[in-house]
Amino acid sequence: MFDSLDEELKAAVCTWESRPGGWQTLQFDSGTWDDADLPALVEWSMASACVAEVSDSDLALVTGLNATGQRWQTWLNLDIAARLLAEEPEDLEDQLLWLETPEFHDAVRHRHAELDAEIPTDAEGAVVWAAASGIRVTPQTVRIEELLRSHETPVENLFSTLLDELGFPPGR
Repeated sequence: MFDSLDEELKAAVCTWESRPGGWQTLQFDSGTWDDADLPALVEWSMASACVAEVSDSDLALVTGLNATGQRWQTWLNLDIAARLLAEEPEDLEDQLLWLETPEFHDAVRHRHAELDAEIPTDAEGAVVWAAASGIRVTPQTVRIEELLRSHETPVENLFSTLLDELGFPPGR
């Protein structure tokens, strides 16, 4: 898959962290990865894959997919995600003014509660994905839930810890 990339795009990819057992962690420059690339990567590699789309080291949307099509997704750093995903009023005129209103803070609390309620399902999806990936260690779902509720930054470290906790061999 990566052999077919043009030279400019190849230059935007670097190895981030090697993991035993042939697992690779790559880092792409912003804007070079698309969600539609994940199924192509899984098909090409015939192995599970997981992507963390990181924003300013404060927020990440993590998506995993295995060869059978089982997919899971979660956010890292719910506080930032809730702010980003808070529903804005349809008649919003000035987003900067909106950010200072009690209504914005209520919308953030509401969205945070929704995201938090999804964590047990997200954690279970991650564990099922890891098991389908051939990982022999049984991850602790409670520990995965704790990680998904973490506010740790940079989220790159949190993502690496998530992979560790899912049973992937620790990086070198």
